[in-house]
Amino acid sequence: MANVIDQDQHWLLNCLSATLDPNHEVRSFAEASLNQASLQPGFGSALSKVAANRELPLGLRQLAAVLLKQFVKKHWQEGEDSFEHPAVSSDEKAVIRRLLLMSLDDPQRKICTAISMAMASIAVYDWPEEWPDLLPFLLKLISDQTNMNGVHGALRCLALLSGDLDDKTVPALVPVLFPCLLTIVSSPQVYEKYIRTKALSIVYYCTSMLVAMSGVYKTETTALIGPMLKPWMDQFSIILEHPVQSEDPNDWSIRMEVLKCLNQFVQNLPGLTESEFMVIIRPLWETFVSSLGVYVRSSIEGTEDSFEGRYDSDGAEKSLDSYVIQLFEFLLTIMGSAKLAKVVANNTTELVYYTIAFLQMTEQQVHTWSVDANQFVADEDDVTYSCRVSGALLLEEVVHAYGREGIDAIMNGAKQHFRESQQEKVSGSTVWWRRREATLFALASLSEQLVDLEVSGPSRVDVGKLVEQIITEDIGIGVHEYPFLYARIFTSVAKFSPLISRGVLEHILYAAIKAIGMDVPPPVKVGACRALSQLLPEANKELIRSQMMGLFSSLTDLLNQASDETLHLVLETLQSAIKAGSETSTSVEPIISPIILNVWALHISDPFISIDALEVLEAIKNSPGCIHPLTSRVLPYIGPILNKPQQQPDGLVAGSLDLVTMLLKNAPIDVVKAVHDVCFDAVIWIVLQSDDHSEMQNATECLAAFVSGGREEVLTWSGDSRFTMRSLLDAASRLLDPKLESSGSLFVGSYILQLILNLPSQMSLHIRDLVAALVRRMQSVQIVGLKSSLLLIFARLVHMSSPNVEQFIDLLTSIPAEGYDNSFSYVMSEWTKQQSEIQGAYQIKVTTSALALLLSTRHAELTKTNVQGHLVKFAAGITTRSKAKLAPDQWAMVSLPEKILALLADALIEIREQDLADDDEDSDWEEVQAGDAEMDKDLLQSLSATSSGRPSYEHLEAMEKVFNKDHEDDYEADQLCVADPLYQINLACYLRDFLINFCQSNRPLFENLCQSLTESEQDAIQMVLSSNNLYLVCRE
Repeated sequence: MANVIDQDQHWLLNCLSATLDPNHEVRSFAEASLNQASLQPGFGSALSKVAANRELPLGLRQLAAVLLKQFVKKHWQEGEDSFEHPAVSSDEKAVIRRLLLMSLDDPQRKICTAISMAMASIAVYDWPEEWPDLLPFLLKLISDQTNMNGVHGALRCLALLSGDLDDKTVPALVPVLFPCLLTIVSSPQVYEKYIRTKALSIVYYCTSMLVAMSGVYKTETTALIGPMLKPWMDQFSIILEHPVQSEDPNDWSIRMEVLKCLNQFVQNLPGLTESEFMVIIRPLWETFVSSLGVYVRSSIEGTEDSFEGRYDSDGAEKSLDSYVIQLFEFLLTIMGSAKLAKVVANNTTELVYYTIAFLQMTEQQVHTWSVDANQFVADEDDVTYSCRVSGALLLEEVVHAYGREGIDAIMNGAKQHFRESQQEKVSGSTVWWRRREATLFALASLSEQLVDLEVSGPSRVDVGKLVEQIITEDIGIGVHEYPFLYARIFTSVAKFSPLISRGVLEHILYAAIKAIGMDVPPPVKVGACRALSQLLPEANKELIRSQMMGLFSSLTDLLNQASDETLHLVLETLQSAIKAGSETSTSVEPIISPIILNVWALHISDPFISIDALEVLEAIKNSPGCIHPLTSRVLPYIGPILNKPQQQPDGLVAGSLDLVTMLLKNAPIDVVKAVHDVCFDAVIWIVLQSDDHSEMQNATECLAAFVSGGREEVLTWSGDSRFTMRSLLDAASRLLDPKLESSGSLFVGSYILQLILNLPSQMSLHIRDLVAALVRRMQSVQIVGLKSSLLLIFARLVHMSSPNVEQFIDLLTSIPAEGYDNSFSYVMSEWTKQQSEIQGAYQIKVTTSALALLLSTRHAELTKTNVQGHLVKFAAGITTRSKAKLAPDQWAMVSLPEKILALLADALIEIREQDLADDDEDSDWEEVQAGDAEMDKDLLQSLSATSSGRPSYEHLEAMEKVFNKDHEDDYEADQLCVADPLYQINLACYLRDFLINFCQSNRPLFENLCQSLTESEQDAIQMVLSSNNLYLVCRE
């Protein structure tokens, strides 16, 4: 019997008790003894007996079950990564499984959970082959209405098991399990809500696996779920149709599981649910509306218990917030389905009205944000998911789903809440401000869409008028009485500034400047900072000039009080103030710079704060008359750090290099020389000696800035130009060392680019060595971005060798490359593979035009070189990892000229696609997919979008502007690359001229190459050639 305690059991119980002893030595000895005992036969069964013995203390039993789970992980299955010898014998495994099964009906729910976790860990290995009676036993147990403890235990075990089910077990399990679960869920008179909730959680887990399978086994999944759907939808309807209960977390939990199941159905099996969806519409609406009343009393007013931060015995959250968030998530899913959104379209105004009511600040938020400004800033930035955030997302989805009708519903809901808040205020309510703050919060969350519609839409929605009405009525309220409404006014004006009258904007701007310097609650200062960050850049400089000195003083005082999230906000505001008040910057630089430098130094290990501080310093540097005093202030501090890098705390050297690089960019030559005299030798030393990758990366960028800013003069400043040049080359040599980890070399491409652009005569003496080093570095690179940056160097060298590009090809062919005929073969193999992945307008222009230059040479080596062409597909269906290992991707090989011409055609297509996208940013992607062929035809025909059927110069210029704009976001425009004349290339015109010249100079070769192109690529080239009355005859 399980409750018979023998001598070994006594020893085990004493050891388990000792692990809970407050004395560290006693605990350590007991833990070591248990670890030793775990290597002996029978230890697992002994733990099982303790866990199963209901006469023992709960804590010891729970501890035994936890240790049993760990024991199973280590000793149950040979071959597993976690396995340790010895393995459990088959006889002992059988004993353990039997004892655990008999313990599932334990009245202690914590024990049931611990036992279930141990069973689930065993089932991963043994079920169904070695443990065939597990599922029948569990199904029998959950069907026994006379043993509710057994029902709970079996459900808990099934819930844990369902998380590990695969596509083989689920289809066999669902037809047997779901009817049992349906019986439980549909019998509220027999089973309590807690039990029914656990049954629903299993439905959710199994459904999740089924919908994951639906992509591969769609027919089978539909056939499996289809017959079960109606009875389950009926039960969901019954659960949702009753009003939500106050202070009843079990009621919230069962509804939450229903919503999770519905979410899965609607998201992943829309065809199945549309016919049944109408059944739940009215009950869902009842749940939504009644939830608001409970939420207002429990969370917003705080008069009832919301069970915030509490969990049940199984670890599931019980809070009202988690349930409401799930409710919003399901509504979001409905809005995301075009067909289902139509079903609720007639109730959009009511949906918006109730949603805005949910956005009211809760009592807990008022308390937390009043005492913790950092949390207020973090939550306002959507860092923390909450009902406010999920509700705002639902409003966005309403606008997306219903367009203008959705916006009208938003405006109607906002106006209704504003009117009701006016009535509450008149009646003497102390919380009237909550509804108004929520209204502004809702509008501000949609500011982008609303402003766009108001500014450019065919008809006005008067959102600016409504916001102004709210602001003008509330701007005179007591800032201490209603700090959160005041803060919301500030942020709302900032978001709707294009629609607000100048007089109101100026009033708010003055109020925000005043608030920064006043003794007001922190949320008000947060709102004022947000308003200033947005409004100062557009403010009338004459009107604010008299206020700027006081603002700078207030912001620097605020810096001393700020921390974490608020510090980021204050620095952002200070940056805007410096840019807006640049005329006064020379007066405040001596005051502000030392403070910002101190903030930067104190937070050097925090990348966000240190970058913010650096951006403020950059704003000071760029202000008239400030770069020289700032540089003089920085250098005495930075010099000793860089000259003794090994003595500095972590991050200070890398951060100091960033600061120096910032000073160097776009600096006058005397500033570059001043920085050079203090820092250049130290930066070289860091590149050559440091093993810290952050330091090496930042030092590499710093050297690139030195070369870009100083050009050939940088060689003379040390007095020995040959030594300086040797130092620069030594730095490049270390960064190109193939043994160096890729991360350390990350910015070597930018550095070498500056060397060859700004020191061309000096670098020309080392081109062969440079090319060989680039090839060796490329062959050892693991980072795609680094490889692309090295390819850019080759492309730039192609341009620099023009008009003698053939000589550069000859150079590459004379340099060996491991695994290839020569370096040319290797470089072109990598280049043609990577070209489509290269990002940034400058990078694409240089590499694409360089490919054209290479093709124009018609060098014999081009036709000898074969590179990767298109992907060859041998079999249809899903490619699993195992299939990929057995049959990796295979590519057709094509000649290099054919591949280059294809890449040039692809570049034309991409430029035109971006041009079309810019013309119609709101085009529906689904419609594009449905009409790909038609789109390609329109796209390519529009290359000649003039009356003569030829692409005009003006049209190509417009396309180029779009191309540049679309690639601005790929990488921040590198200021060092803008100076390169190639940055000004109009790629569309360049490709047009090249293709016309190539065709005219050797038409048979050109048409022969075109035969290998796809139809869309041939069309792209034909449309360009037609501008010169040239036509291809290359299609079979």
